[in-house]
Amino acid sequence: MSALKDVGDLTTDEADAEVTRLTAEIRKHDRAYYQDDAPKISDAAYDALRQRLEAIEARFPALVRTDSPTQTLGAVPSGKFGEVRHARPMLSLGNAFNDGDVAGFIARVRRFLGLGEADEVRFTAEPKIDGLSASLRYEEGELVLGATRGDGETGENITANLKTLKDIPHRIEGDVPDVLEVRGEVYMSHAEFAALNERQRETGKPEYKNPRNAAAGSLRQLDPAITASRSLKFFAYAWGEVSAPLADTQFDAVQRLRQLGFAINPEMIVTGEVAELLASYRDIEKRRATLDYDIDGVVYKVDRLDYQERLGQVARAPRWAIAHKFPAERATTILNNIEIQVGRTGALTPVAKLEPVTVGGVVVSNATLHNEDEIARKDIRIGDTVVIQRAGDVIPQIVEVILDLRPEGAIPFVFPERCPECGSHAVREHDEQTGRTLAVRRCTGGLICPAQIVERIRHFVSRKAVDIEGFGEEYASIFFKGGIMRSPADIYRLESRRTEAEDILIEHRKELAKKRKNKAKKTVADDQRGFLGLENLFTAIRERKSVRLDKLIFGLGIRHVGEETARILAQQFKDIEALETCVHRASPFISLHLELKALQNVGPTAIEKIVSHSKKHPAWPSGIDSAFESELKTADIPTGARASLIKRFEEPCELNELLQSGLIDDADQAYEFLTQSDGLGDTVAESLIDFFSEPENSKIVHELASIITIQPIESAKNNDSQIFGKTVVFTGGLERFSRDEAKARAQELGAKVAGSVSKNTDFLVAGPGAGSKLEKAKSLGIIILSEDEWISMLDSV
Repeated sequence: MSALKDVGDLTTDEADAEVTRLTAEIRKHDRAYYQDDAPKISDAAYDALRQRLEAIEARFPALVRTDSPTQTLGAVPSGKFGEVRHARPMLSLGNAFNDGDVAGFIARVRRFLGLGEADEVRFTAEPKIDGLSASLRYEEGELVLGATRGDGETGENITANLKTLKDIPHRIEGDVPDVLEVRGEVYMSHAEFAALNERQRETGKPEYKNPRNAAAGSLRQLDPAITASRSLKFFAYAWGEVSAPLADTQFDAVQRLRQLGFAINPEMIVTGEVAELLASYRDIEKRRATLDYDIDGVVYKVDRLDYQERLGQVARAPRWAIAHKFPAERATTILNNIEIQVGRTGALTPVAKLEPVTVGGVVVSNATLHNEDEIARKDIRIGDTVVIQRAGDVIPQIVEVILDLRPEGAIPFVFPERCPECGSHAVREHDEQTGRTLAVRRCTGGLICPAQIVERIRHFVSRKAVDIEGFGEEYASIFFKGGIMRSPADIYRLESRRTEAEDILIEHRKELAKKRKNKAKKTVADDQRGFLGLENLFTAIRERKSVRLDKLIFGLGIRHVGEETARILAQQFKDIEALETCVHRASPFISLHLELKALQNVGPTAIEKIVSHSKKHPAWPSGIDSAFESELKTADIPTGARASLIKRFEEPCELNELLQSGLIDDADQAYEFLTQSDGLGDTVAESLIDFFSEPENSKIVHELASIITIQPIESAKNNDSQIFGKTVVFTGGLERFSRDEAKARAQELGAKVAGSVSKNTDFLVAGPGAGSKLEKAKSLGIIILSEDEWISMLDSV
């Protein structure tokens, strides 16, 4: 084998091929060392591999991958830990980045609870430890299960490893609930981190970048003895499923955990509202350097547990808690290039390629530039010295250009007007409602754009969507280029095309070998290893042939349909076919609705009156403005709206033609049903119609429905109650609940909460001051409840 070229003599293609080879080689040895505790090469040989990779990445920063071994250190997920479904989700926290965010959080809590000025709310405040969340399940006092947080719903079973931590009791005695899930943070102290890295240096092994990475690698060892040797610690701060209440307040419940034998954070205090919370934050921030563990902020929680219960959660975060993050960490580096990435919805996103720099213990080589307006506003140019900022898990961003260090000849960046992937025009859409040009430029190529197809497949298999483990970015690109993967449905056909898949992988390796300008000697062995990975992929795909409806909807990558919107749609429609049918039926009306809504002074009430009048009087007179004015007055359209309609349409029949085309086959009723739930509206409806009106998208959905089993979203508890599956509208003032709390309570019990009354409404809860919604409900014969009657119905559940 010829000697390796000097890094300074490598071409970009040669460097890319070497990065691929070195990354795979180092990962293999990391698995042998961290997971199997059986290194295959000497430490010196391992160090040589890493040094070579680091040198190439330093010269070619655009080739630095997010998963590069130089940017991470520790055990990679092995897939050998069993999955655990959490009895209660392990929620993430919303973030506050300044004093105003904290004040806003408290205002939301008070508003949701409907509290008066004299009503006091107490909070706990405690350091936010930068570690790994874990859940410990005790049954009759015995530790029976320990799990990672995972995606919040499903984690990994690491019971044996957690049992090695001295802070975690294997059995708890005394007055203990029959079932108790204790939740907290696993972390590594500064003292142990320093000692661990000293041992790493003494044995010639690579050092860990920070305590969190060290704790993660230590906790997920396949050999619990290795975990035990790392002296990890555990602070308990919360609970999941519990068969009997621990206390009445957050603080007292945590103290109860301490009495049961768990270590808790002694820094936790109970405090008042904004001023006191901010004082506790600044006190902890001031003493941050004296603590023997890493923290990245302060967590505030409503102290009363009955308030927590009422507040509930939104999406994946509780309404009763927030993390007040410390200021972002910054560093200065060079902007080497600006690359354009094309996302699954066609958005062209500029990415800054940076000279690698360490920020808060993490090597950063990429940063977001948001959009072309942001680049122009900050006058960011290639070659500039820039200040980058990283806060928590947020993608790093450029916050400032140091103009005094700008190189001569640096020119403003010109954003492409054509897609770099397919050459189609890239346009900035115009928002008819605001009159503004949107910031994002999008490729118009749609399904002819390779980048959009690949990104769509990557999104479909991602953890928050269908979650096919091990699929990743590489397979999506390789099989797309090989011609056997053009849509998510092709994923499930991959195993039936095994021979083609294997041939494509062999060709991919040959291509890499050609780029290296030498022949790979262990081709057969390499192929066998690749085929083993392919076999694992087939297994992972088979395990995901049963998919929950909300995960599928989210996985389709429909614009404006995030996780929460997908959940709402899955609750509203029993299956994907019902959703598609409703969308197609509503399609004519959305065009009508958007055109009318764009007119000045024409709001929802005016549109409703126009539609109602047109359905009752399908034949409008033609002729002069006076006839038009008379017809609109008959429809009870307000003066301002009448003027806008007369200005837009020359005569009544022109408007009526638009109305009749939009009302075909009761399209307005389908639209009303589609948008009736809170969280759905015109924007989502328009995106759904755009998606399903594309024949290729409908084809993919039908193919998926014929291949996989689509499970309905998990039903709420008490699904035999009077309100389960019913549509509820609230109007007027509520005296015993805030409006937000009333909605949240209804949704928890399986009801759909709508913002307007229609024939699909089951109950209208009317308080003092109820107006047009009450009148419409009466005219439609809908059941009308007072607040007391509604509460009685809830109490009977």
